[in-house]
Amino acid sequence: MNYVLSKAGLDFFIAFGIVAGGSMLAGIGAVFMLLPPVTVMLDTAARLKIWAIVAAIGGSVDPVRVIESNISAGHLSPVAQQIAFIGFAFLGAHSATELIKLMFKGAA
Repeated sequence: MNYVLSKAGLDFFIAFGIVAGGSMLAGIGAVFMLLPPVTVMLDTAARLKIWAIVAAIGGSVDPVRVIESNISAGHLSPVAQQIAFIGFAFLGAHSATELIKLMFKGAA
């Protein structure tokens, strides 16, 4: 159980960091390119969300393969774990996106 919680927590923070860090760096790049940084950061946060989830769970094919092979074998516990990991990664990416939106509420 300890492994599952630590992996879920890492998935959350990896996805959070990808969205938050990527958006911040895009904002810095926007300043150098003379673009509006708030607009670029909000757009980047929305576009990075799905990629943050994929990166946090370790790629797109392996978790799907684990789910498929365990369902066909009748083992539902690993399937539930993989779905929970995807859910935690989504929560991390979504939390970072909402934090970026909250930081710049009314600025765009």
